[in-house]
Amino acid sequence: MGPPNVHLLGSDPVVESRWHRDEHGPMTGDADHLLPSDTPVTLIDAHGHPVADAGRALPDDAALRRALASLITARRLNDQAYALVRQGRLAVYPSSHGQEACQIAAAQVLDEGDWLFPTYRDTVAAVERGVDPVEALSLLKGDWHCGWDPYEHRVAPHATPLATQLPHAVGVAHAARLRGEPTVVMALCGDGGTSEGDFHEALNFAAVLRAPVVFLIQNNEYAISVPLARQTAAPSLAHKGVGYGIPGERVDGNDVAALLSVLGEAVARARAGGGPQLVEAHTYRMQAHTNADDATRYRASADVEAWVGRDPVTRLSAYLQIDESDFRARAERVAEHLRDGLNRDIEPDPDQLFAHVYDRPTTQLREQAAQLADELSREVASR
Repeated sequence: MGPPNVHLLGSDPVVESRWHRDEHGPMTGDADHLLPSDTPVTLIDAHGHPVADAGRALPDDAALRRALASLITARRLNDQAYALVRQGRLAVYPSSHGQEACQIAAAQVLDEGDWLFPTYRDTVAAVERGVDPVEALSLLKGDWHCGWDPYEHRVAPHATPLATQLPHAVGVAHAARLRGEPTVVMALCGDGGTSEGDFHEALNFAAVLRAPVVFLIQNNEYAISVPLARQTAAPSLAHKGVGYGIPGERVDGNDVAALLSVLGEAVARARAGGGPQLVEAHTYRMQAHTNADDATRYRASADVEAWVGRDPVTRLSAYLQIDESDFRARAERVAEHLRDGLNRDIEPDPDQLFAHVYDRPTTQLREQAAQLADELSREVASR
């Protein structure tokens, strides 16, 4: 007689099979539905012409007008922030010029109660969720740990380390599911972030827990100076979800209509209990990694020029053919507000260095605070 059958949930194979079906359907069923499309989903081409897609309809004009207004504001915000860097009002700025469609769509498909987890390049996504632009750039100016109240807007702080926000996003999504809340989490990362362990751990946890989270990879072709071909040998970054039982999809990251459709569908699926999804948006980083980077060292200007014609703002504008004057006036008001806010000098409070690091200050933090207070008092006394 052979050894007895041992099942994960006991000796009843029916119970185990039901568990596999209910909790791990994507991992044990037909794997074909995990595979992304052969080519990125596109609904409006680079010339502003609609593209027929049998499975998808264009968002209505009202949604696209709202997106265009936000795209124009986002572009103006990017350009204004870059100018403030040159004026010494910002320490650093990772521009998303050319990638704005990814961030605007990611924010607009979310409900008020959902959460957004951005990277350091996703300032315009945070602003689209309601964060004041001045507060959104406080971290990059060096004035504050975050700059805004994450709970007010349901926007996590900018994540400067690559992919560290992704496990946190899964945790928030899982907690919401346990509480029975209809919350969905949108977690953003770049192509470079997919090389980090946090990315893979987050995908694995999300799949096993069936967490309502959408992972959006903004594939802008470069992780600082490292091109995509030297980051991965996978057919696409969207294929990386297959190994974890997460469906993947590819989308034209400069087509806001396609992004609204693909991301909106992913959010609806997650909210309905369908689990996580991985979306790869194909876009391009038009400017340098940050103002501290010289992109001419590792890419040719002709490569950048080739993407000018795929610009997300001009593409949607060509499709809608509407008067943009009100949108551009709004964008200028945002830029003016940003200039006024960041041109104000702030008297730093040294005590804030130790605030909000932990819920209760550690012994080491108290010692450091006391040391700094002593040094400052002696400096004042010596004047």
